[in-house]
Amino acid sequence: MKYFNPAFFKFFEQLQKNNNREWFDQNRSTYEKEVKQPWRRLVEDLTEKLAKDIPEINREVSKSIFRINRDIRFSADKSPYKNNVAAVFSRKGTKDDDYPGFYMHVGSTEIGVGGGKYTVSKEQLAKIRQEIFYNNKEFKKLLADKTFVEKYKTMVGEKNKVLPPDYKEFAKEQPLIANKQFWYWAELSRKDMLSDKVDTILLSYFKAGLKVNRFLWHAISG
Repeated sequence: MKYFNPAFFKFFEQLQKNNNREWFDQNRSTYEKEVKQPWRRLVEDLTEKLAKDIPEINREVSKSIFRINRDIRFSADKSPYKNNVAAVFSRKGTKDDDYPGFYMHVGSTEIGVGGGKYTVSKEQLAKIRQEIFYNNKEFKKLLADKTFVEKYKTMVGEKNKVLPPDYKEFAKEQPLIANKQFWYWAELSRKDMLSDKVDTILLSYFKAGLKVNRFLWHAISG
């Protein structure tokens, strides 16, 4: 199914040059028709398809889609709007910091999809590291999976400069034990988004990271 047409990207190209409320209000009908509505349809359809593998996924799509308005209260950049649309697929939507879910955003300059655990509490980090330490064979197998490597190459995230003593030697075997974030990411193209198979394309990326997410969830929920 085709969701977007070039007008989607044209809107964000113009927004990037005219990021102010006056311009946005004048072009709100275009935003509603070419951006907001097709984006919501795509997120709805992806949610329903993901629910087959993730029964606990949030079904209230309004909670999964991020607002286009920027929070400018503490930012030096006072541009009122984001230059993309974004959504997360998890148990509780955009407010879910616990569940390893999936995320995607699409704009005029950046199009990407990924997943894993971006925000990790101190307690969760200890649990994830323990899981990796005791089940490194399984962890390595998941990251070496052909489909995962094809889509994302590897796992990324910020690292701690200092590790607990128990993990210093182990880090030589598994460097990811030093991570304090555990996520993966892939860049897509406008061609992908304008394709009538965009839902299938995105779903293939989500499914490629599903087992990694389950490993992380098993760690932090245990």
